[in-house]
Amino acid sequence: MILSTVEMHTGGEPTRIIVDGWPCLSGKTLLDKRREARERFDHLRRGLMLEPRGHDGMYGALLVEPDHPEADLAVLFMHNEGYSTMCGHATIALARWAVDSGRVARREPETIVRLQCACGLVTARVAANGTVQFESVSAFAYALDRIAPTRTWGPVTVDIAYGGAFYAFLSADSIGLDLRSSPMRAIVDAGEEIAQAAAKAVPIVHPDEPDLAFLYGTILTDGGNGADGRPSRNVCIFAGRQIDRSPTGSGVTARMALQLARREAKLGDERLFESCTDAVFSGRAVREAPAVGGRKSVIVEVGGHAHQTGEARFRFDDDDPLKEGFTLGAG
Repeated sequence: MILSTVEMHTGGEPTRIIVDGWPCLSGKTLLDKRREARERFDHLRRGLMLEPRGHDGMYGALLVEPDHPEADLAVLFMHNEGYSTMCGHATIALARWAVDSGRVARREPETIVRLQCACGLVTARVAANGTVQFESVSAFAYALDRIAPTRTWGPVTVDIAYGGAFYAFLSADSIGLDLRSSPMRAIVDAGEEIAQAAAKAVPIVHPDEPDLAFLYGTILTDGGNGADGRPSRNVCIFAGRQIDRSPTGSGVTARMALQLARREAKLGDERLFESCTDAVFSGRAVREAPAVGGRKSVIVEVGGHAHQTGEARFRFDDDDPLKEGFTLGAG
């Protein structure tokens, strides 16, 4: 078996776009296809994401047939641990690839790309210089100032918000860490422990789709708000100790929803957020959206830039004992 991919990165965070070779998925809806991929073809996800073809920080996007009538493309996002419901950095990469490859015809001054994700339809705008801005699904603050008991720091206070996936947020200095000077290993350890603690302390329920009802990761922030042209730094730890090299598009979306909920921002305000690679995403609350489960929600526009790094053809030989990938678990 041979799988063909296009390799891209957004702020240093990889996106391996699987363009050919994956077995056909027969599910009627995108969530059906997601379940089918997980149940029948998860060995291919592991083989592409993990060593020797990938690594613990790899991220993938499987193109599938859309079932949404307005979608240009449909995608299943994957990583070292499984499948995610939304990914901003990969949306930026996919939108640029769709236009650069001719999958979606280029328009001037910008091209609209409609991407069906597991969390819903995401609309992106690709400018002539390759910059991408996308409007994600409805975002909302889920829980504020909730206590999560941890082994290392005792009770910590977190906010939980949804931006296509659920994240727990807290300021790094609240647990004695600095996002610029603390060892990344310490940040990863904190993110993973707090994610597990928050998931136990705050049950997650998505009112529309049970498949989306889980805490995806922890986002540690520098305590800033990204206003006045000064980016606020954050680091996202997700999927079992994976580090997002980008500012995290779905995380930026969720951070904006939190700022509106706390009245630290209003509709129309733009904020800047940077990652551990100094890559910057913009976030702007563009309009109110219908309430989700009784919670006020907002549509957020996220902006960033992706670049193509290459193309690949990966073999899966039947006699290869490591064809399904492996991880050393040393993260």
